[in-house]
Amino acid sequence: MEKKESKGFVELEWVCPSCEGINKGSKKTCESCGAPQPDNVKFRRASDEKIVADANALAAAKAGADIHCGFCGTRNPATATNCSQCGGDLKEGKARQAGQLMQAPPPPPKAVTCTNCGFENPGTARVCRQCGSPLARVEPAAKPASAQAGASPAVKAQPKKINWLLFGGIGAFLILCCIAVFTLFALPSKSVQATVTDVYWQTSVPVQEVRAVNYSNERGSPPFDAYNVSCRTESEEVCEEKTVDQGNGFAEIVRECHTESTDYCSYTVDEWTTIQTYDLSGNNLYPEYEQPSLYNEQRLGTTSESFTVTFSTPNGTETYTPGSATEFQQFQIGSTWTLKLNALGGVLSVER
Repeated sequence: MEKKESKGFVELEWVCPSCEGINKGSKKTCESCGAPQPDNVKFRRASDEKIVADANALAAAKAGADIHCGFCGTRNPATATNCSQCGGDLKEGKARQAGQLMQAPPPPPKAVTCTNCGFENPGTARVCRQCGSPLARVEPAAKPASAQAGASPAVKAQPKKINWLLFGGIGAFLILCCIAVFTLFALPSKSVQATVTDVYWQTSVPVQEVRAVNYSNERGSPPFDAYNVSCRTESEEVCEEKTVDQGNGFAEIVRECHTESTDYCSYTVDEWTTIQTYDLSGNNLYPEYEQPSLYNEQRLGTTSESFTVTFSTPNGTETYTPGSATEFQQFQIGSTWTLKLNALGGVLSVER
């Protein structure tokens, strides 16, 4: 069962599209230039958000989504019936969207420089503490040379350019590393003449029979053919905090919790189990496999083999591992081969 608990309300903020002034969510007109908040300007979380304690603010936060007048566009509280600006009937109005999950607020900048007077303000400031001008949401770009003297509009900052040179350098370095590794291990760097001095093979033949295998504390349901089954359920409460837009300049912090349950089972299953492995080995070109006697309800498992060829070269000995018995049987003692080695001296391939 899912449980929801309200942790309180926080006030949001919005950015004026006219002057880029940052306003508290409860403000219906821009505190800097007086422009009303359009219905398409969304709220966002404030970097310095705090749980609302004021009774009037709490009542506003719980009132529901604000309504934009259908005649003049003015934003009105949900409890209003007529527009505070033009007196129009708000039945013709448009309620703001509500219920959306708000993204985490970005960390505030350490300081924001006023574009009007150059004063450096704290990163959480909305208006300049020296001249009262609105502080832009982002650091503005320099004014164009054609701007008229005395005018001081807030200029949008140019988006930060991606340092393609840095990313290109990192990419080139990674490519060079891959090429170096490939060159060291996968490309032949030299060839040497070598003579076969020794061969070795080893074979393994497993014998299996059905035996009871016990499993303990396995997660999930037991197999259908399991017996001696004993299960337990472990439950854990998983909680998540969400910030939900109320459509009125406030958001509710909601803690949602639900219980996740997991079954752990112990059981027994009859399985084919290797009870003994018969190994043979030799230093010739004719590998042999043991042929053990099987009793009732026994079977042979999957056989395995390994082959090693030792070469003598002018620089010492080298070993090579053939991939099959057919390839292995080509390496007669005393035969001469050409070995292709990588930069580290490993054998990549052999040929006559």
